[in-house]
Amino acid sequence: MLRSRDALATAPPAPSLVPWGMSPDADLVYRTLVTFGPAAAADLERSLGMSRRRVQAALDELAAAGAARTGPTTPRRGLIWTPRPPDEVIADRRRARLRLVRTGAQEAREPLPLGDDLRHLPSRAATRDRLAELVRIARHEHLAINTEPRFDTESSRSAAPMDRALVDHGVRVRVLGVQPPDRRWLSPPPGKPDGRRPEYREAPSVPMKLIVVDRKVALFPVAPADFSRGYLEVAQPPVVSALVALFERHWETAQPPQEHTLYDIALDPRERSLIELLARGHTDASAARELRISARSVSYILRGLMDRLGVDNRFQLGLAIGAMRTAQPAEPPPPAGEDDR
Repeated sequence: MLRSRDALATAPPAPSLVPWGMSPDADLVYRTLVTFGPAAAADLERSLGMSRRRVQAALDELAAAGAARTGPTTPRRGLIWTPRPPDEVIADRRRARLRLVRTGAQEAREPLPLGDDLRHLPSRAATRDRLAELVRIARHEHLAINTEPRFDTESSRSAAPMDRALVDHGVRVRVLGVQPPDRRWLSPPPGKPDGRRPEYREAPSVPMKLIVVDRKVALFPVAPADFSRGYLEVAQPPVVSALVALFERHWETAQPPQEHTLYDIALDPRERSLIELLARGHTDASAARELRISARSVSYILRGLMDRLGVDNRFQLGLAIGAMRTAQPAEPPPPAGEDDR
């Protein structure tokens, strides 16, 4: 049985699987299993405040990815789910992501004859030239995922005019990134205050660098950590469709920059003190006495944190706080006194 949903979770955070293509629900269930140990679906439903359908869908996704497996069935709790170690899961996800790149490019330094629907663009300059060609013939939609936290001058100088040209031609532009780029180019040009602009969303992390034009052609780096080795251009419909689906899944869970608060939240001194006290095992009552506030004030503070982090209960709040590494577990909690009941 998991800890009470009213108990603040303070165990060291498990790594997120969202950057490796897993849904937020599957990621939350996986991190719960890693943090608190094997559990039944019913335990997860109660602790996370999630519906049976969402929990089962998350478990099915984890099972399909090899991130969790079923164990023995107990008479009272039913089927028990056990997570695989995070390092093994992430290693598998990394190998799966790079399989297509390694098969197609084979670590080549020169262009390879990969067929009509798959070609190697051997450098960033060649990729920019090809992208400029695609931008000129784009008619409907331009999708992009940016993994870079910052952009060099050369990249910004070439990307901004392309995006403006797409928007001016009526092409819908959607950009998903880890943080906002220079937003000055997102504003309509002078004299066109009602002009269209690209749609931008951001997330704590994104799965890969990717460009998709009109859902027909996709470009992504041969080596995810070294863009200088060039890009693969793919026009195989099943591959492009899978990459579009990957974009859409992460787009749905991302947020406009002004609404994204999960990883930008700053705790004030009283909030930080309360979190540290709860992390050391204090109850609401004993934490209130330490801070010289009422127990109701403690509830108000925690409710405010849940609202700011977009979580539904204290269990999820604990996982979010743990992911931020705001509170660290300390010594075992002191024994509760009569006033702490």
